Amino acid sequence: MRNLSTLSALVSLRFRTSSSQAISTLDTVNSRDIRPLNTSISSIKSTLLSSMDLETYINKEQVKVVEHFFDLPLDYNHPFGEKIRVFARNLIPKNKAKTEKEENDLPYLMYLQGGPGFEVGLMGSSGFAGEIHEQGYQTLWLDPRGTGLSTPISADTLPARLKSDQDIADYLKHFRADSIVQDCESIRQILIGDKPQKEDRKWTVMGQSFGGFCAITYLSFHSEGLKEVFITGGLPPLVDNPDPNYEWTVQKVISRNKIYYAKYPKDIRRVRDIADHLEGNTVVLPSGGHLTVRRFQQLGIDFGMSGGIDRVHQTVLRVANDLELFGKISYKALQTIEHSQSFDGNPIYAILHEPCSGHYSKASRWSADRIVQKHPQFSWSQIKKLSADEPIYFTGEMIFPQMFNDYANLRHLKGAAELLAQDSSWRPLYDLQQLAANEVKVSAATDNEFKKIRYVPFELAQETAAKIRNTEQYITNQLFHSGIREDPKDVMKRLFQLSRREFA
Repeated sequence: MRNLSTLSALVSLRFRTSSSQAISTLDTVNSRDIRPLNTSISSIKSTLLSSMDLETYINKEQVKVVEHFFDLPLDYNHPFGEKIRVFARNLIPKNKAKTEKEENDLPYLMYLQGGPGFEVGLMGSSGFAGEIHEQGYQTLWLDPRGTGLSTPISADTLPARLKSDQDIADYLKHFRADSIVQDCESIRQILIGDKPQKEDRKWTVMGQSFGGFCAITYLSFHSEGLKEVFITGGLPPLVDNPDPNYEWTVQKVISRNKIYYAKYPKDIRRVRDIADHLEGNTVVLPSGGHLTVRRFQQLGIDFGMSGGIDRVHQTVLRVANDLELFGKISYKALQTIEHSQSFDGNPIYAILHEPCSGHYSKASRWSADRIVQKHPQFSWSQIKKLSADEPIYFTGEMIFPQMFNDYANLRHLKGAAELLAQDSSWRPLYDLQQLAANEVKVSAATDNEFKKIRYVPFELAQETAAKIRNTEQYITNQLFHSGIREDPKDVMKRLFQLSRREFA
């Protein structure tokens, strides 16, 4: 433990001080403390000399923005091996902190983004960020490793040393929640690890969707760094394989399709005509990907968001209108479809979605694809044989092996994705014993409406909540998965009320 503490101290020097100050301090460190870590004073000095200055500015909403870049281990089992860059944006509301001392005294709330594989855009003083700032927090918005400014993963940015599909698969295994949490812990120790009071060295985390999964991983393995946890739509299924999760999800997707076609009955014929056109023609998207029947069905992922049904209808209407007018799908319509499907630019979502989605000790083996195949409503080859009033269903939040043919930027990752789908050597993402003994307050907002697609099935979320001690929930049937963005004032008010644990 002494060696690990020394390592944390040395890493934190790089970000809390100037390089010259850090090197001066480093000279006072007893070399016996770091010799067992198989490194040297000179190599750490070299790292310190490469440190980057912080970029700071104040936006028009009077929020101070600090851009943080951290060079952290790819593999925490080899802390002095290969490094990746991790980015986090610190927002400090100036109406809560007029001086540097007041800024330093503001408690941190770290936001963990949904996904997996998505970065965080620049937030301001409105929306849920503003609600958090009003509670007296400064916030830290992490681009999880492999996204945004954090050594982003893409077929064209992978390290040159990765020569085979197995090399790529092994590399990508370092981009799950366990590594993201270790990044958070490194950053926490860098930013506040030297505060004199123990409670001041902790911070609060808030996780949306997959970010909630990361928060539960955080509770499992590094709860000592946490004051409190807020979760919106992100209580992970604690089952040993993904099939139960997708069995529930498919039922929700079927229900949502029924609502869609009841609202837009003329879309039954429109979608069938579109599927017929796509089956009989090679339709190339602006990126070079292919718009197949299966890819068109994936528009249904939007059914779980507020207004999603209406957005899908507008796309169907545009494409059907193109076919009627021109006998083909226009560039504008193709552009609209491609814009709504972000897998090309955020490939981690496709590659690691199933391995990231639960407490799995078994290979996923393309779980969603296997479950969907049990239901003929999703199969165009089956539906096209039936009467013209029989609809073909859209799919939901699911990943399919065919995506690695249909999406141009996923094709080069197809072999690695197949290896990962068959891999059963995953480390556990949760510690059920630790969660059962949890002492950190967990406040969660959860949707329980059966007819909405929930990206985390309510039934499994409730099983999870029951296994995590000190968890309280705000359960509602009024919100979609995007509720934190659609109604941030109410959601954050409810979460902060829960946090007070006032039940009388």
